[in-house]
Amino acid sequence: MDHQSSSQPAQPRSDSAPIFAARLTPYRSLGRTGFLVLMVSLSIICFFAGLLFFAIGAWPVFGFFGLDVLLIFIAFKLNYRSARAYEDVILSEDRLHIRKVSAKGAEQEFSFNPFWVRLAINREEDEGVTALTLTSHGQSLGIGSFLNPGDRETFGHALREALKAARRPVFS
Repeated sequence: MDHQSSSQPAQPRSDSAPIFAARLTPYRSLGRTGFLVLMVSLSIICFFAGLLFFAIGAWPVFGFFGLDVLLIFIAFKLNYRSARAYEDVILSEDRLHIRKVSAKGAEQEFSFNPFWVRLAINREEDEGVTALTLTSHGQSLGIGSFLNPGDRETFGHALREALKAARRPVFS
């Protein structure tokens, strides 16, 4: 397994065309519009509830409602920032290339020979697929850790089939 860190766009070191290519990204159920609607609705509710407390003489509560809105806003922003992470998986006839990019932009690249790499799909009865691990020459690399179990299963099956196709001999 070759390992290198770089800031250059990942290109698999292969002369052959990709057989399989996928970009894995974390799922976020609330989009930009939904986030805006949630924050505006929450702000309005907290403002009027705060006014009610202010009117009955419990004015410090008004500030805590504002603090609640601020903390929820910060939590969502941190959650969206972590969603910037992704993994590129590119399989050609002679190379399986993985590029991992963290939420902060740090990149790691890994290359495997598709004839030697093995994909382990770890399952638990109640949870489904809990981990995908590539193993070659005594070294392991986990992929798709931020995916939900259903997406891990779908991706694991697709990658396993692509690896089988890459290993099949081609007769002209």
